[in-house]
Amino acid sequence: MHAILPFLPARIRGMLERLPGTASNRLEEIRIRESRPLELVVDGESRFVSPDGAFTDIADAGYRPSKEDGLKLLDLLTNHSLYTFEEELRRGYITIAGGHRVGLAGKTVLERGEVKHIRDVASFNIRIARALPGLGKPLLSAIWDESVGTIHQTLVISPPRQGKTTLIRDLARLISAGERNGGELARPGLRVGIVDERSEIAACVKGVPAFDVGPRTDVLDGCPKAEGMMMMIRSMSPDVLIVDEIGRPEDASALQEALHAGVRVIATAHGRSVGDVRDRPVMKRMLEDRVFARLVELSRSRRSGSRYIVWDAFGRKVAELAAAELGDGGRSP
Repeated sequence: MHAILPFLPARIRGMLERLPGTASNRLEEIRIRESRPLELVVDGESRFVSPDGAFTDIADAGYRPSKEDGLKLLDLLTNHSLYTFEEELRRGYITIAGGHRVGLAGKTVLERGEVKHIRDVASFNIRIARALPGLGKPLLSAIWDESVGTIHQTLVISPPRQGKTTLIRDLARLISAGERNGGELARPGLRVGIVDERSEIAACVKGVPAFDVGPRTDVLDGCPKAEGMMMMIRSMSPDVLIVDEIGRPEDASALQEALHAGVRVIATAHGRSVGDVRDRPVMKRMLEDRVFARLVELSRSRRSGSRYIVWDAFGRKVAELAAAELGDGGRSP
């Protein structure tokens, strides 16, 4: 919250500062919509916020941000220069220091049939990034390839807001650090390369990661994934590459190149299941070619918490881990 508050208009900042500490610590999203109730997502549950900073389930009792609130927020997010954030506006989000991602919606401006940028921004979704050290530890053994002493090629699958980025951030830390059992080396530390296109995984500030991603980890920040993977292989010779949200043809080509270079990859993709991912042409080809030796389905609900189901390339279940085994009390941001 301390990293986010300076970007908020004064009145909204004051409301959030009055929230109970427990709610602030569990806050996942801040949704600000012009002339519609201010909405917070806490532990996956949506609540409105009244002008005095109290939670309410009644939409009409919620504070309704004004046009001036939206303009001030956009001005602060872009550091008073919309022009320098033209590419981010075209893609529909801005990433701020700390890895927090702000989604934008408004009137799109088209050029030759493609989105050039967004103007009249009236909706903001601030997604709060957090580190959960230890989140990936139970999964590591299921994706570790003992035969060669590194990880399997791994694809993590889940819908948005289920914790994919949080998971791969912790996997980077664990793989980079290695593991000791007493005085014995149980798992060697490996060189890890993160291609952080949206600056969410490592949350670099002037090139230095804000999150702990491990002692042997190098980060290429703000670089397109396909190009970044090739740059990282040529320049830093990683043992493992980590990237978020693949799905374009150029991503598939870069993954194949990494495979041929002997580099293992952990990547993520949107979907509820392996079947969902298989419905997308590019991903279907990669699954048919068995690019990934491990497919991890990550899901989360308020009732049952989080769980991983791990499959091999042939569709055989390798492991299923319940929330109690994840070490996060069933919650992930």
